[in-house]
Amino acid sequence: MLGDIALSAEYEFTTDWFSRFAPVWSALLKQFPPSRILEIGSYEGRSACFIIDQCAAERAIELYCVDTWAGGVEHEREAMSAVEARFDANVRKACEAAAHPVTVRKQKALSHEALARHLAEGRSEAFDLIYIDGSHQAPDVLTDAVLAFRLLKVGGIVIFDDYLWSMEPRGQQDFYNMPKPAVDAFVNIFQRKLQVLGAPLYQLYARKVSA
Repeated sequence: MLGDIALSAEYEFTTDWFSRFAPVWSALLKQFPPSRILEIGSYEGRSACFIIDQCAAERAIELYCVDTWAGGVEHEREAMSAVEARFDANVRKACEAAAHPVTVRKQKALSHEALARHLAEGRSEAFDLIYIDGSHQAPDVLTDAVLAFRLLKVGGIVIFDDYLWSMEPRGQQDFYNMPKPAVDAFVNIFQRKLQVLGAPLYQLYARKVSA
């Protein structure tokens, strides 16, 4: 099953930044099975389809996908409307193939606005799993992390993508353009409320252990 999402002709993906993490995700999703999931940064829907494929095989799930579909500093803006169309088509196919009901709530918005809206609507500690893969700029990542923590249930999992990503060559990195400084600051400040889970380092996985 892990290879199906990368190879299936049913989906249309032009990039694959996710499949190498599929074994780790599969193990986490089995150990900590989520029913309510929040994804920040959805792009073409590869991770969303993987979540649906894995989780909805066992239970009904609710998946919130937050993205502007306007692209970040590393994307070509004129290509993003096609990216969004592929997300819509791919997620629709995943939902149609799911064994159990799937509710996908697409939220086309800046992540801090969407997360703040969730909090304002009283959804504190509402999610079992939150995947942070939106902006790669440190201030945005830190904002997403702090707001997402309030939305994550005790015992829930937060996953940070692109922990070691940088826009500039190694040795010339601009800390502003890297997720790592923001993730490190968040983990250090919230260390008594988090358990960092051992896994390959390009993504960082943590479990909320205290409110």
